[in-house]
Amino acid sequence: MPQSALKNAIARYLDARHPGEDGAFATAIDGLVLMRNTRTDMLNHMIYRPAMCLVAQGAKCVMLNDQVLHYAEMQSLVISVELPGVGRITQASPDRPYLAIALEFDPLILREVLAQLPSQPAPAEPGLGLYVEDTDAALADCMLRLVNVLETPAMLAVLAPLLMREICARLLTGPNGGRLCTLALPAGHAQRVGEAIRLLRTEFTRALRIEELAAAANMSTSSFHQHFKQLTSMTPLQYQKQLRLLEARRLMLVEDANVMRAAYRVGYESPSQFSREYTRMFGVPPKRDTTATRHLGAAATADYRAAV
Repeated sequence: MPQSALKNAIARYLDARHPGEDGAFATAIDGLVLMRNTRTDMLNHMIYRPAMCLVAQGAKCVMLNDQVLHYAEMQSLVISVELPGVGRITQASPDRPYLAIALEFDPLILREVLAQLPSQPAPAEPGLGLYVEDTDAALADCMLRLVNVLETPAMLAVLAPLLMREICARLLTGPNGGRLCTLALPAGHAQRVGEAIRLLRTEFTRALRIEELAAAANMSTSSFHQHFKQLTSMTPLQYQKQLRLLEARRLMLVEDANVMRAAYRVGYESPSQFSREYTRMFGVPPKRDTTATRHLGAAATADYRAAV
């Protein structure tokens, strides 16, 4: 069974290199992350990058604004655009830990594979930039082979690129290929909105006008606003606010910045407004949140690549 073999391969790899540890672990293949957790966890606010995550054991949920997606064993979360969201592992225990494999997408590889397909999927109607799908045996087997090739370093440079292309091909020809192919199309809405998101990511501390973001996406302001909300479920202002608050949280947890300094560094002029919006997003005031998080021994970042 692909599920059993994949679960065992992930566990074997992590037991050999990270015995007894929970977390998300980078591998020798760029963009490939293996995950294990022996307990359900608290809500984790982070940035989700374009990627797929296949659960081999356990379950997780992701919350994006007012959208909630659940995915469990032999299901994959597929993300086509960078999104700030909230994740939580919902099924895990020491006897049956959460085990998953995540692979970031390379738009160039997606584009090359798409061009080589004998028949290309019709681009789907604009919609949310992430979805959950059942993983068939062929795709699960491909992911298994990708994990197994980690055990033969001499073959990595030859086999890993081939397997990553096969994974892209199977996703693009799968039931949701039309949704994923928008990530590979240079003129597609996902790519164009992605240009505006890159501007938001690099310039989130300053006030950005909707006209500037629309110009980055090469869209009219009305079209940009519509497609941005369809992909992210939020407005550009809400997206920017979440980026600011995530970075402020990282500054307080990782760089030990105080509340006022963190607020000013991410672009807030009013510490009281910052505290209100922080409490609304994270559920507790900033000082109490950072104290509790440090007590739990958790470290937060605003750009955690293994967010899926």
